Amino acid sequence: MNPRITKGLSSSTISAFLLVFLWLWLCTPVVAQQTAPSQAATSSSQPEMSSHDEPTTFKVNVRMVLVRVVVRDAKGHAIGDLHREDFELLDDRKPQIVSQFSVEQPGNQIARQRKTSQAPADGGTNQTVPVKAPELPERFVAYVVDDVHLNFAEIARVIDATERHFASLRPTDRAAIFTSSGLGGVDFTDDRAQLRSALHGIRPRPIEAPPAHPCPYMDHYMADLIATKHDQEVLEAATKDTFHCTLHMDPNDPLSITPGLQARFAAFAAIAQTTAEHFLSVGNDETRRTLNAVKNVIRRLSVLPGERSLVLISPGFLTPSAESEMADVIDGALHANVVIGTLDARGLYVPGPGGDASDQNSVDMTVAPEEVHYLVEGASANENALFYLAEATAGVFFHENNDLVDGLRQTAASPEFYYVLGFAPQNLKFDGRFHGLHVKLKNPSGLTLQARKGYYAPKHAPDAAEEAKQEIEDALFSQEEMHGLPVQLHTQFFKASDTDVKLAVLAHVEVKELHFRKADGRNNSDLTFASGLFDRNGTFITGTEKVVTMRLKDETLEHRLESGMTVKTSFSVKPGSYLVRLVVRDAEGQLSAENGAIEIP
Repeated sequence: MNPRITKGLSSSTISAFLLVFLWLWLCTPVVAQQTAPSQAATSSSQPEMSSHDEPTTFKVNVRMVLVRVVVRDAKGHAIGDLHREDFELLDDRKPQIVSQFSVEQPGNQIARQRKTSQAPADGGTNQTVPVKAPELPERFVAYVVDDVHLNFAEIARVIDATERHFASLRPTDRAAIFTSSGLGGVDFTDDRAQLRSALHGIRPRPIEAPPAHPCPYMDHYMADLIATKHDQEVLEAATKDTFHCTLHMDPNDPLSITPGLQARFAAFAAIAQTTAEHFLSVGNDETRRTLNAVKNVIRRLSVLPGERSLVLISPGFLTPSAESEMADVIDGALHANVVIGTLDARGLYVPGPGGDASDQNSVDMTVAPEEVHYLVEGASANENALFYLAEATAGVFFHENNDLVDGLRQTAASPEFYYVLGFAPQNLKFDGRFHGLHVKLKNPSGLTLQARKGYYAPKHAPDAAEEAKQEIEDALFSQEEMHGLPVQLHTQFFKASDTDVKLAVLAHVEVKELHFRKADGRNNSDLTFASGLFDRNGTFITGTEKVVTMRLKDETLEHRLESGMTVKTSFSVKPGSYLVRLVVRDAEGQLSAENGAIEIP
């Protein structure tokens, strides 16, 4: 059921004016498309105020690019005392003007902005009682466990470290566990028992289990060198390994190789080539499955009202044919303001003869000792994807360290301070091209800086309506408070029964402080009101968007609305804890966003 908007005075006469405005709204005629008899007649008959539902269809807009920057001192502590003039920002090496600048301090945001709501007591009497504001989420951390690439030993270490790490989460944190395979896991919650249960249900789930006795030895790195890059040296090593594991003879011993066996080397090379092509196909599929899982988690995070972090726990993987998928993941994270931290679950990994002891698919170095070189290269190459995901999204890449608990702390942590730099790209072409960003300090003086590395241009030019919708959506699924318009948020509730509750969201606007455009003897302004309701775990429940059109006569503006107006939206809810998000935007782009937290017993 769509909630209906009413308006009224926010003073002691609010109830009376609500009834007056409701009567005016109901009496407003529906205007069909026709030619007006005259401009004067149209102006005089035009209602002073009207409202209508606005469809909430949003499209991506990157015309204004926001860059999140973390600056740390020599001890690694984030600092928050810098100013706009301390930064330089370059887009494809061209200096840009920073038109928006703010210093943000995450954490305890709702607590700082929490308001006391008033609720009718005893089923709707005139008495009111203060309502306790609940502890609602401010930070969302998604832990993506790469069960497609992790082995049993690595998963055991991950489970132990993650379980200990969860003990450090704050009351306003919400955590979720996802897997690359899509099996198991739990959505965002503060229930530690659910998180532990999901953790202990994780198992290795590769697309294809490695053979117990591989013949020949092969991994994704070697397979790519053979099947994609046509590296003959790697193929020769795999061929000798095939010879040995098939005939149990040393291919390097000339005394044991008869001319007949020598002639069979071509067949062994074909086996090695076929094996490489198979491992390449499986490896590429496993890489895409992991990247698609990360992409889906980013979509889930994008509609949560607060800080958004994703921790990818993986031994690493190769992306020889998944560059576009990597770009999509990074693009989505940048647009959704998601920071990706990556943790190499192998810890201090030292490849050598015999490979990883827990890996059944290990290389026999006695036959093809040169394969140790490819093993070392492959182990290093697996890190590249983890490094790039973190580097491109201002996250932390934790590797070559066995303290996985500390690694989880670092990759999941949010800085105490960060800066938001906004700029409008000059001469932007709508070609979908990647733009490299570089942010630096004019006077580094021992400070280090971390920021996103780029953005993607839109593929088409968004119009003003699309930009407005995107701004409203971005603000609705955030917790940042903005005060561009004179708006105050109040919440009330009425309990018709123990399970049937009406929650009212009241947006009070000081009308005389709004910007009006004078035309045809009227004071014109349009306001868009978007209200969103989230549960205690930050899950979006419902929302509504209304447009209020004001064409006020001078006397109305001067006298009748001196005390402002109140727009009311109602939601049917059950008892529980809720976050209310209100966003108001005028036609000139001025915007206000307010938070409200309410607990309904």
